[in-house]
Amino acid sequence: MPTLLLCSATDDLSDLHTLFQHEAARCVPGLQVRLWPDMPDPADVEAVAGWYPPAGLMRSLPNLRLASSIAAGVDHVLGPAQPRPEVPVCRIVDPGLAAGMAEYVLWAVLYYHRALDQAQQQQAQRLWKMPAQKAARQTHVGLLGLGVLGSHVARVLRAQGFAVSGWSRSAHAIDGVTAYAGPQTLKAFLREPDVLVCLLPLTDATRGLLNREFLQAMKPGAALVHCGRGEHLVVEDLLQALDQGHLRGAVLDVFAQEPLPASNPLWTHPRVVVTPHMASAAQPAAIVGQILDNLQRVRSGRPVLNAVDRSVGY
Repeated sequence: MPTLLLCSATDDLSDLHTLFQHEAARCVPGLQVRLWPDMPDPADVEAVAGWYPPAGLMRSLPNLRLASSIAAGVDHVLGPAQPRPEVPVCRIVDPGLAAGMAEYVLWAVLYYHRALDQAQQQQAQRLWKMPAQKAARQTHVGLLGLGVLGSHVARVLRAQGFAVSGWSRSAHAIDGVTAYAGPQTLKAFLREPDVLVCLLPLTDATRGLLNREFLQAMKPGAALVHCGRGEHLVVEDLLQALDQGHLRGAVLDVFAQEPLPASNPLWTHPRVVVTPHMASAAQPAAIVGQILDNLQRVRSGRPVLNAVDRSVGY
């Protein structure tokens, strides 16, 4: 029986499975939806949708026609987990994802702009001392990544009055935002931001990018907000930059290993805020609708939506 296999080696997708079953029965008659590790006959699987699918699984499915992430990121579907080259890989594009990311980043920027990090540290000391306040235009926010998410976040921050600049692999033009493009401009970009926000995709070029050299090139006293991918950050180098006083603090939402192990020193560092990969998420209805639509497109020979260019990794 034709099957869509929902799978994750890291997360419980049972609620999403129920929604997939309901929508498939309504709009794709004859399609069964199974939740890994409840495997059907491998020859029956037409599509895989997931988050960190088990390595090698998709290569074992001889009639696979579609592989989709259930989120905007796709690095977990590539690498060891990726399907055969002829199988299209897709991601989820949800306008609500950008709105949610903008809310999270705005909160994190305000955390430093309004000196809430200082107030929190003072509370632990029972110290009553009002931090200096300043206008939004006096805080410069830099965005690493000006794609769909980064561009929206840039506009939201500008609307709040912050000075905003952005860096990306290719050129972008956003009203009121100073844009840098290409690796040769990265160090110049890093000199100005008081708060640096990472929203980059994970590629061979960005893996380990947030390392000692990068962090030392940031403005002294700046803060890092990391919402990209955990593999961007070299944790030991960040801890060193914090302990040496070069950086003010860090808000981290993504980690190379999730859940973050209880023994990881990031949990207890006084200048680090850890959040559990909650910056934003696509809505379940958008995930299910887009994946089922793409499966029908594949079946009818039409181009899929939100396809990934494997040569660049997004």
